[in-house]
Amino acid sequence: MSVFAPDLMAAVRARFAHVATCPFEGERIFFENAGGALTLNSVVETSARYAAIPDNQGRANAASRALMATIERARADMALFLNAPGGRIFVGESGTELLFRMIRDACLGAAPGGVVLGSTVEHPASRSAAARWAEVTGREHVWVRHDDATGRVTPEAYAAVVTPEVRVATILHTSPVTGMAMDVAGIARAIRAVAPGALIVVDGIQHACHGGIDIAACDVDGYAISPYKLFSRHGFGLAWASDRLTALGHDALVGGPDGTWELGTRDTGAYATLSDVVAHFDWLGSQVSDAAEPRARIEAAADAIHAHERALTDAMLRGTDNLPGLASMPGVHVVGGADNPAREGLVSFWADGRPAADIVDALNAAGIRTHLRKADHYSGNILEPLGQAGCVRVSLAHYNTLEEVRAFLAAMRSIL
Repeated sequence: MSVFAPDLMAAVRARFAHVATCPFEGERIFFENAGGALTLNSVVETSARYAAIPDNQGRANAASRALMATIERARADMALFLNAPGGRIFVGESGTELLFRMIRDACLGAAPGGVVLGSTVEHPASRSAAARWAEVTGREHVWVRHDDATGRVTPEAYAAVVTPEVRVATILHTSPVTGMAMDVAGIARAIRAVAPGALIVVDGIQHACHGGIDIAACDVDGYAISPYKLFSRHGFGLAWASDRLTALGHDALVGGPDGTWELGTRDTGAYATLSDVVAHFDWLGSQVSDAAEPRARIEAAADAIHAHERALTDAMLRGTDNLPGLASMPGVHVVGGADNPAREGLVSFWADGRPAADIVDALNAAGIRTHLRKADHYSGNILEPLGQAGCVRVSLAHYNTLEEVRAFLAAMRSIL
């Protein structure tokens, strides 16, 4: 089991705003990271600094040139973070909006006929976009069934369904309900083995804060994230689109530069905060490795984050010290199973005879912030096959501690 050393843990937590206290309720443990991660202090400072700048982009003055340089630096930083050679980095309204745009443009620009392929594990951001644009373009929307027992879908499951008629395909990187990561590279290979020309778009929104994104190794055409789940702030999304996807027709100003995805002037401060996020991964990588190159440090940070979060979720499931874990608490059922190597910093569960909403309320009263997932349009695809109206979602990030897990287990023992 690997947990950050105390001095590194303290240094990590010092970099985030409201790491131990809610500005409205006081002291609390934040286990609601899948709903929106904590914000880096540097992001707060950067946002304020750029919000005060009156100048606009594309003007003939030093301030405007500085803004444009900030945007280009952020694009380069994010290309490094995503390991995305080529293609375009751009921002939009939200991660969901960008998924809709890329999936729409893929469906409208793909060769006529065929089908749109997705999976039942996906978040409605991609499921809804694929369903809508499959219908608009007169294509069947084919679903690959996920495994209810493991909470994930595999390359083998895609391979069993994919046909040469697949024109557009969607992949979820990590589920915000089950917490399980998918083998994106393996799924993309399974698709391309049968439908090499398919346009593949990935929802990376839940996965991003755990690191470990390697677009160059995945052979996909689009990847979207929501920066407020990546230690930045609300109000925008970020996407990468391949050169092939960018070359298709999409909304743009007549006579504008080729390959432009953005409509109107974007917030320079939003871009600038992405550089802060990448700098944080670079810093963490320098603390846990001797890597000399920035990309290697980012990869080392992702490995350390995975190890730290694995240690925390293992303790949550198996127990620590004299505290029993969720897996041994009578009547508790863990979504995706307690022994699941695909888990990324998230445990969802329900308890017999105790509504999930009541457990969330009781944890909140104990100063522990979690979240209720209901069998609605967001999570029904996961919960309805399990026969559950709701579950408790406990989501972690690398600034959470083993002491916080102990407090959670002690509260759960009392509640149940």
